[in-house]
Amino acid sequence: MNKLQKKQAGLARRHRRVRAKISGTPARPRLCVTRSNSNMYVQVIDDVAGKTICGVSTLGPEFKATGVSGATVEGAGVLGGIIGKLAQEKGVTEVVFDRGGHLYHGRIKAVAEGAREAGLKF
Repeated sequence: MNKLQKKQAGLARRHRRVRAKISGTPARPRLCVTRSNSNMYVQVIDDVAGKTICGVSTLGPEFKATGVSGATVEGAGVLGGIIGKLAQEKGVTEVVFDRGGHLYHGRIKAVAEGAREAGLKF
C-alpha cells in the first residue's frame, strides 16, 4: 500500500466512524462537507428520506460571484454563509455537522462558522 492509498484509507475509516454516530433527520438534517485541495462541496441532506435539501460548491455561480478562491479559509467561510442562507430559505434552521472524516480545523471549521453566522444552529 503506497502513501496515497494509506491516506485515503484513513480518511474513509474516519468518515465511517463519524457517519456511524451522525444521521440527518427531517427535523435536523446533516450538513455534509467534502473537501479537495482546490474546491469544497457542502450539502444539507435528509438521510431518512434520502434527499439532498440544498447544496453549494466553490464551482457554482453563487460562489463564483464573490470572487474569492475556493482553496482558502476565507473562501470556505463565504461558502458556509451561502449554504446557511440557502438552508434557511428551504426552512432548515438546525443541522448536524458532518466533517467528512477531516479534522475540525482550517477550511472545515471556516465552513461551520460561516453557516453559524448565517443563522444555522448546530
